[in-house]
Amino acid sequence: MTHDMTHYTIDPDVTTAGTLDASFYRDEAAYALARERIFARSWQWIGDTADVAEPGSLSPRELVAGGLDEPLLLARDGAGVLRCLSNVCTHRGNLLVPAPCRSEQIRCGYHSRRFDLQGRMLFMPEFQQAKNFPSPNDNLPEVPLALFHDQAFAAVQPVAPLAAFLGDIEARLQGLPWDRLQPDPSRSRDYSFDAHWALYVENYLEGLHIPFLHAGLMETLDFGQYSYELHRYANLQLALAKDGEPAFDLPHGSPDQGRRIAAYYYWVFPNLMLNFYPWGLSVNLVQPLGPMRTRVLFRSYVLDASQLGRGAGGDLHRVEMEDEAVVLTVQRGVRSRFYRGGRYSPTREQGVHHFHRLIAEFMGSAPPACAAP
Repeated sequence: MTHDMTHYTIDPDVTTAGTLDASFYRDEAAYALARERIFARSWQWIGDTADVAEPGSLSPRELVAGGLDEPLLLARDGAGVLRCLSNVCTHRGNLLVPAPCRSEQIRCGYHSRRFDLQGRMLFMPEFQQAKNFPSPNDNLPEVPLALFHDQAFAAVQPVAPLAAFLGDIEARLQGLPWDRLQPDPSRSRDYSFDAHWALYVENYLEGLHIPFLHAGLMETLDFGQYSYELHRYANLQLALAKDGEPAFDLPHGSPDQGRRIAAYYYWVFPNLMLNFYPWGLSVNLVQPLGPMRTRVLFRSYVLDASQLGRGAGGDLHRVEMEDEAVVLTVQRGVRSRFYRGGRYSPTREQGVHHFHRLIAEFMGSAPPACAAP
């Protein structure tokens, strides 16, 4: 099967468009291509920066664990500048920093090669006779890094700045006290299941299934007012609360002032969900582990603990189990020889259509050649 531009074409008119061909979800070559054309060219959330707040802080991260599997290192130097470096020694490929720590240098435990916190190689034993050494290739490569408040994003070859991917989140949520969002590890969970990562994303991006799968969630939402907004690399599902259910106390000047917002469901291409509830923020990161294996990380940041357990974000585990159950059955279905693709609901599946158009855009265009390190 070829994977050329014509294969990945989605009609821009949602009223006439057909969905992605089913081969995208079951073909190993398509999965491998997506790693390079989608994940290597998009911004990936690599966690908050609380553990690298002080100069001399080091914290290992991984770019698309299970997918790209790229070891990274957040390093804040003595001047307070935060960088994202490769966490791989330029001598023999040993991983450098295994756990968060404080240090004035980065030292490889294998042969004691040392780097400063800007990634420059400083010392290497037994290399006195090596010619043309050291060279720029002996320094640690610096990886593109961008911050959204205290959340860190990294990319291999991003096609656009992070701001282009985040849509209007900052403007839409003006007045949100970002600095008061506190991580709550007790509410964080990892989920793994046997289905393609894109099927999970598609399920998230449409409200069409909510009345049929999520009885508890439906009790909290004014589903008739559920709406969708599309941006370049992101989209928003805006959920309004029924009377008596928790809603945001929006500040004066908010674009949604006067509306009872139960949740802002933001999706950022290709695999990040930023779900804002009156109690705080649930970050959901979808990690592809294989053509039919996915892990989803849930990370919670609490703003108002009194709102926990109530409203649209009151029982995230129950909703997740309901979603996973149907995604697993869809995974079985898309492998049928009789299924090739479907159509979109113009009123409820604009987000899925948007996602598929972005997949077609990224899969149908090769990235620029990498510069030599």
